[in-house]
Amino acid sequence: MMIDGLPAFIQIRLLDILDIILVALLIYYLYKIIRGTGAINIFLGIISIYIIWWLVRAFEMDLLTEILSQFINVGVLALIIVFQPEIRKFLILLGTRGFMGKRTRKFLSRFWQDDPSTRLNINDIVTACEQLAATRTGALIVLTKENKLDFFVDTGQILDAVISRPLLENIFYKNNPLHDGAIIIINNRIRAARCVLPVSESKTFPAYLGLRHRAAVGISEQSDAVAIVVSEQTGRISWVKDGQLKRNIKPVELKEMLAREFPGIIDS
Repeated sequence: MMIDGLPAFIQIRLLDILDIILVALLIYYLYKIIRGTGAINIFLGIISIYIIWWLVRAFEMDLLTEILSQFINVGVLALIIVFQPEIRKFLILLGTRGFMGKRTRKFLSRFWQDDPSTRLNINDIVTACEQLAATRTGALIVLTKENKLDFFVDTGQILDAVISRPLLENIFYKNNPLHDGAIIIINNRIRAARCVLPVSESKTFPAYLGLRHRAAVGISEQSDAVAIVVSEQTGRISWVKDGQLKRNIKPVELKEMLAREFPGIIDS
């Protein structure tokens, strides 16, 4: 279908508009993924090479055109190798419910119901974090969604325990052999403790924050999980989601955030 009222030589179909919108969305999500990483500079470099190739071809500079053409011909394979972490993050984003809008998720939730027994025990997590913050006990808690993080679970000590405030506090007690590393919570159970997580390589990550915060950002960059960090130095609680870190979270705010991410609070 053509759009009326335009000169014949610039007629635009509705499919052309849809094509432009989809490409714009693709570029936007790609930018969100590589923003703040070294990959953005590589991406700009590749675009520069393509522009130079287009110009030398337009000016009929045959030798340089041939050299750059060979580079561009293997460009797809080079992109897969260079942008492997970013491509992985993008595919994870596409494969999770977090990629869909709120209205879409609400509609699909009628057909995609969670087992009530797996609803997160938010109260015990919040009260444990509040106590850990008061005693300045460092903690890193990872809560999974669609991606169950099986690879990272295998790096720790399997517990498969019911969530409770005393257990959370005891795990992170400084003399406990399980306190170093993260705990991973799956379906309202502490699946494993002392887990090793990937650290963020973002160039914009604050240098004054420690390894717990960097690991929390790292796991949220590579999956749809959210993480809670209690600082051993300041006692402040941080919330991490989609690679974004929010510091100095109050217990009431933490409870609200968890309730939004994991509907259905179990009162303790």
